[in-house]
Amino acid sequence: MNELRVPAGPGIPDGVVVPGPDLSEQFSRASGPGGQGVNTTDSRVQLSLDLGATSALTERQRQRVLARLSSRLVGTVLTIDAAEHRSQRRNRAAARERMADLLREALAPPPPPRRPTKRTRGSQRRRLDAKRRRSRIKARRARPTDE
Repeated sequence: MNELRVPAGPGIPDGVVVPGPDLSEQFSRASGPGGQGVNTTDSRVQLSLDLGATSALTERQRQRVLARLSSRLVGTVLTIDAAEHRSQRRNRAAARERMADLLREALAPPPPPRRPTKRTRGSQRRRLDAKRRRSRIKARRARPTDE
């Protein structure tokens, strides 16, 4: 089985290469398009990677990925399904691409914290003017008095 290449991105300037033996592929029959061959070909692909045991990640990267993908993991195993294509070859490529994208996003560092800012005087004034204008419009909708 071939290695999985995660392209360079934020937090991984050189990218990551997951060795082939760390990946596990399983094939099964997919539902959906395929005509008469849908019941005879194993075109659905399940690609799995044990993030806790892979040699491709440093300890810091491993902790970040495990924390970010915790909702998608079973233990420490990340599994991706692909069954959108009729051929097993295209589904294998789709699963690998999806896993690489997921790992790239998970390895990216968190965004910098937001610095709170104050509203400008002008924006506060415009807001209050608009409120006054709206209030006057609504006040004019009231029923006229007898006077």
